[in-house]
Amino acid sequence: MAAIVIEKNLMVPMHDGVRLAADIIRLDEAGPQPVLMARTPYNKDLWLVDNLAVFDMFRAAQAGYTVIVQDTRGRFASEGEFTPMFQERADGVDAIQWAAAQPWSNGVVGLFGGSYVGMTQWLPAQEQPKALRAIAPMVTFSDLYEGMQYQGGVKLLHGLEWSLAMSFETARRRAANGERPLPDLTGLDRDAMAAHLPLVDQPLLRDLAPYYNDWLAHPLPGAFWQAGSPNSAYEQITVPALNIGGWYDVFLWGTLQNYIGMRQRGGSEAARQHQRLIIGPWSHMNNFGSYPEREFGMAASLRALDLTGAHLRWFDCWLKGVENGINQEQPVTLFVMGIDQWRTEDDWPLPDTQYRHYYLHSGGQANTLHGDGLLSPEIPGDEPPDTYLYNPLRPVPTVGGQVLIPGANGTGPRDQRQVEEREDVLVYSTPVLDRPIEVTGPIQLELFITSSALDTDFTGKLVDVYPDGRALILTEGILRARYHQSMTEPALLEPGTIYKLRLDLWATANVFLPGHRIRLEVSSSNFPRFARNTNTGGDCATEGADQCVAAVNRIFHDSAHPSHLILPIIER
Repeated sequence: MAAIVIEKNLMVPMHDGVRLAADIIRLDEAGPQPVLMARTPYNKDLWLVDNLAVFDMFRAAQAGYTVIVQDTRGRFASEGEFTPMFQERADGVDAIQWAAAQPWSNGVVGLFGGSYVGMTQWLPAQEQPKALRAIAPMVTFSDLYEGMQYQGGVKLLHGLEWSLAMSFETARRRAANGERPLPDLTGLDRDAMAAHLPLVDQPLLRDLAPYYNDWLAHPLPGAFWQAGSPNSAYEQITVPALNIGGWYDVFLWGTLQNYIGMRQRGGSEAARQHQRLIIGPWSHMNNFGSYPEREFGMAASLRALDLTGAHLRWFDCWLKGVENGINQEQPVTLFVMGIDQWRTEDDWPLPDTQYRHYYLHSGGQANTLHGDGLLSPEIPGDEPPDTYLYNPLRPVPTVGGQVLIPGANGTGPRDQRQVEEREDVLVYSTPVLDRPIEVTGPIQLELFITSSALDTDFTGKLVDVYPDGRALILTEGILRARYHQSMTEPALLEPGTIYKLRLDLWATANVFLPGHRIRLEVSSSNFPRFARNTNTGGDCATEGADQCVAAVNRIFHDSAHPSHLILPIIER
């Protein structure tokens, strides 16, 4: 077997003269080969090792590819200033063109990598560089606003944690350049930072990560976000894409939207016809499918799936022209939870999906898991509403789910019973199932609400209740009530007036087994996944704790206001 050569810190010139550092992995004396490249802000030296379980770059080199890992602008060994997202389009095109022109390249390039590194594929692909033939974005977003920095109009607080993580390298570079002393960033209380109000009052981030406050200053979708959003120009992307995500990934919605958007709007027949989708029981940082409260088995692991092999088959087809049949296979591969099995499908959403309404019922006492909340296909009659008090200073805690936050909150399929003990959480459950029910696809929640406040939030959570009482989260969503009419034209509530809200709970693939129950939780907070609504109708980013007011919120479920969950049912 030929020896692998690693070349460190080749300085690649960009359009403005700034040089970005790249490491090259290739077989010794291999001659010109296709290039696979990843561009990362997370330190190429560490990324090269940490990502081998997802994509083994040394195996790719042995398979006949030259592999490049590059530090993005302003990060680690690269020159320049770091401005996340917005710099990656032009720099990505420059890097692709440079790689295609090197003597060890045959002029054909593919891109790979996850999270931010997925975005560094989509954005340059919009510019259609001639050498780019295929991409493989994993656990990445589609819209810089929705699903990345905001969800349902509510700020996602993983943006604070991410900005803080980016700050360490910025501080180190400034100190190394003699601009200012290196601050002591050890022992930072991240929980206290997330809990602090107002949100804009983060002096450390104002100095080291000014883009954080830029995100807070743009609470509506629009032009500010489009330059960094893959979905802003699907029509300009002409290459096939292998989209990879996880049911518990913070960017699940984005992965699904990229697949759907490119199938419908891709800029070439090849792009529209050759989108592929793989979704496993993974979170953003857990690709093994093993969690403290739920074990999905060995088959759920990326290693068992051989994701490196899937990448290589993909790139062999599109970069080498190998007739390996991948472009003839069913485009969607899903891990169906509950039965814990992989399955291939013809499309997403599944073509034979039946969308069914499960209505909320109670005698007005659905508070906590001990209340009288019921979830049923039966349309409600005359039933009293359920009422709870949402206090922003005492928010419902995040426990697992599709999160990217550190600490005890965890991620993935966590037991929700401690949350369901709270009076400000409404719980609606089906009777114990006597047959399996498969729920695979996008999930919506329609609520009829009133509030005593000018503005407040509403959350929904889909839960699988086990025979032993465990209540494991599947997926969830949120909507800031001021966006009940439009995401771009907010309108405050008139206290006491009934409004209809539609919440996007993203998606799942789960078989609720006999003996289980389907459960819905409704509340008004989920912290620290989502920033809290201060309930004033003002700018939640600039209001302090002393300005917060409590809100009396009601959920109606009667014949005139039939609040319901819309589940994608698969029957075969």
